[in-house]
Order: sequence, then structure tokens, then C-alpha cells
Amino acid sequence: MAMPSPSYTITLRVEAPASQRATSEIVHEIATAGGSVMGVDIAQSHADTIVVDVTCDTVDAEHGERIVAALDALDGVRVLKMSDSTFLMHLGGKISVTPKVPLKTRRDLSRAYTPGVARVCLAIADRPEDARRLTIKRNTVAVVTDGTAVLGLGDIGPEAAMPVMEGKAALFKQFADVDAWPIALDTTDTEEIIRTVKAIAPGFGGVNLEDISAPRCFEIEKRLREELDIPVFHDDQHGTAIVVLAALINALKVVNKKIEDVRIAVSGVGAAGSAIIRLLLAQGARDIVGFDRHGALTPESAGDDANRTWIVENTNPSGFTGTLKEGLVG
Repeated sequence: MAMPSPSYTITLRVEAPASQRATSEIVHEIATAGGSVMGVDIAQSHADTIVVDVTCDTVDAEHGERIVAALDALDGVRVLKMSDSTFLMHLGGKISVTPKVPLKTRRDLSRAYTPGVARVCLAIADRPEDARRLTIKRNTVAVVTDGTAVLGLGDIGPEAAMPVMEGKAALFKQFADVDAWPIALDTTDTEEIIRTVKAIAPGFGGVNLEDISAPRCFEIEKRLREELDIPVFHDDQHGTAIVVLAALINALKVVNKKIEDVRIAVSGVGAAGSAIIRLLLAQGARDIVGFDRHGALTPESAGDDANRTWIVENTNPSGFTGTLKEGLVG
């Protein structure tokens, strides 16, 4: 059974008849309905009624509606409002731009902007490499997507991908103090994406490709790495492969095994799965079988996809055929 999650935290404003047991009855009803109560606050107290704000984790949106219905069914109890904490967090977006220098006087402005800024522009024109020293370039990353492979949601478009890109930018800032900005592109054309990223590259110190569907993502990442002089990182490939390898290294230590001696099943051979396989092979793995939704990847199932063909040629040494469930036996 699915458990309540912070991803579905709701706050309910509940009106109930005033009594010593009012709050405990509300909490009990929510718990009975499967909610996990995280906080209770008295918002208003009157002679005959009490208004309580209850925050609780739920399983999903429909579960929240069931909790509301359960409270409304209590005698004299009425849910006045339900707020979704996840949506509240996203109101107005999750990131912003703030100046790093004071702009309080005319003297400040004359250096940060015109006329003083022209001196810095000319210095960079003479020595383009100074852009990394005199601008935000060295600490700024472009988080680029076309919205075609967002989380587990698939092709939902560039606008709908923005909350994820904002979240990635927030992670860069929170955990590494790197400034990042979402770049959501309204195109799925491989060449146009490559041209666009190359055109905006002068303003960034690195590019983080995010949630671009396979197989286009392979070509985009490969070409940009070849044609740009700044790092290009594809989160779905490189990031996932890195954390999988780290986890596997530690897991093998726990069971006292070597990577070259174990049989590895990889579920999915898209952008993430392909990069995982490549990195595990580089680490010394010898027996890897990749699985798609139809089962083990074989020469017959590779088709004309260059990436799948490479996997077929470099994995499954025993020629296993069958489903992922069968491949996991032993």
C-alpha cells in the first residue's frame, strides 16, 4: 500500500463545534482516513465554533479529497479550505535573480552600469578569456530542456517542464552555490537545439541538458561537447550513471563481491540505462543484460538504433532471452 508523502502535503482549514475534544476528533478522523497528521494550529476560537488548520501528508490528490469528504461527514464539521503545499511552494516560481553588489548611490550605478561598465566590456573585448573573471560566466549554468522526457511524465512540453528546471537550478544554488537558470526551448529539432545552445553559450560556464528524449539526446550531447569550449553535462545520462555506480560500489562492498564477478540486470535502455551500462562496463563489469519493456535486448530487438546496437554488441555475453523478471532470478 502506498504511504503518505510530503509530495502531497495539504493544509485543511476546518470549522467545528467548540469543545475540548474538537481537535482530537478531527485528527482521529484524518488518521482513520489514512492521512499522516504533521501539525495542528488553532486559527480562530469562538463561543460556539473553533477553526483549526490541520497539515497532513496524503498518498495522492484523490486521497486528499477523501479526507475532506470524511471530515465534512462529521456532525457540525465543515472544511472551509484545502491548500496544497506543493503548489503553494511553486507560486511565482522557486528562483530569482538578486544583485551581488550594492546599488544604493549614483556612484554605485556609475560603476555597475554606465559609464563605468564600458571599461570592463572593452577589457573583455581585448581578452575574451577574462569573461570568466569579470562576469558571472564562471559560476553560471544553463539548464536546458525541450520538455520531451520530463521525470516520469514524458513529452509534456517546455512550459510544463519549467518547474523541474527551476528545481534543478535551486539545487545547484543550494548545494553548490552555483547560479543556474532554466532554458526551456520551444523546439524538438535536434539541429535547432544545438544551434540555440551554442548561441547562448557565451553567457554560461556550463550546460546541463535535462529531460530531452532519446535518441535525440545522445546526438545533442555529443555534438555540444565537441563544439563548445565549456562543460556539457546530460543529467539523465551522466548524473544517473554516476549515482548508480556509487551505489553499486558500496553494495558490492557489503556483500563482499567484485563487479567483474556479478551478473547485472539493467531495467531500461534509454538515456539513463545506456549511460549506466557504459559506465559499469568502464568500471569492469563483464556480465550486463539490458532490458526494455519487451524483455532482454537482443540483436533482433535493436533495430536500426545505433545506441541499442552498441548495447547489444557489448552486453549479454550468454545470449539470455526473457523478461526482466526472469532475468533477475539468482
